[in-house]
Amino acid sequence: MAATFDPGTAPAITFKARNAEAYERVMGQWSRRLAPLLIRFGGLADGDRVVDVGCGTGSLTFTAPQVANVAAVAGIDQAEVYVAHARARNTDPRITIQQADARALPFADAAFDRAFSMLVLQFIPDAARAVAEMRRVVRPGGTVAAAVWDAYGGMLRTRLIWDTAAMLDPAFEPPLFRSLSAPGELVTTWREAGLVDVEETDLVIRMEFADFDDYWTSSTAEGPMFQFVSGLPDSARAALAERVRRAYCANRPDGPRSFASVAWACRGRVPG
Repeated sequence: MAATFDPGTAPAITFKARNAEAYERVMGQWSRRLAPLLIRFGGLADGDRVVDVGCGTGSLTFTAPQVANVAAVAGIDQAEVYVAHARARNTDPRITIQQADARALPFADAAFDRAFSMLVLQFIPDAARAVAEMRRVVRPGGTVAAAVWDAYGGMLRTRLIWDTAAMLDPAFEPPLFRSLSAPGELVTTWREAGLVDVEETDLVIRMEFADFDDYWTSSTAEGPMFQFVSGLPDSARAALAERVRRAYCANRPDGPRSFASVAWACRGRVPG
């Protein structure tokens, strides 16, 4: 008999940096696919000075020098465990990585030509302040660009779990709309920050998994999904995994699956 889904009292769903290797499984391997798309959309030229706000384990930070012969890349992240992981990987003297708050960047005004932020603004309290800080540290004429996952309409990989949990427990409300993750929210925030020539687009990658076990263990290893799933009683976790397995397999044998994953992206220019 299938286990009964009784969610008990799960912790609040947040993003708490816990393990850099786990983050690499959950998102790092995929953000490395997204990074070149965001860089091309935001623009990058030889000699540019770049700041990567919320660099995590370094996906965009390490991609920028591969796209253009940049002068410098400064990565910052609030999570010490991710900063340490990125620093350990770094072999490029143009790259510096430090722990800092996106809402109070430790850089002078107009210190950079470009600012990027990938897959982090939706988790920052007062994200508008972080955008204003990116604008402050970019020179007049420079660009500010960011991307956030479209968790509602573009992330089947996570909705498979969130929607199954909501089906099993009608009182559960999946965290599908976070800060700046709805259509037009990035554009509004960019304009309110005083950026001009603001444009929004979507960026699409695919996430592939070898089988259900690969999908489940990597999807629940870190971040909000880890907070939710690890906080469930054993029986509820087993019931959720069983139903998600059925959805993953979709009446076919277990094996490889590929999910399209969509991010909202926005760019704007600092006036002057």
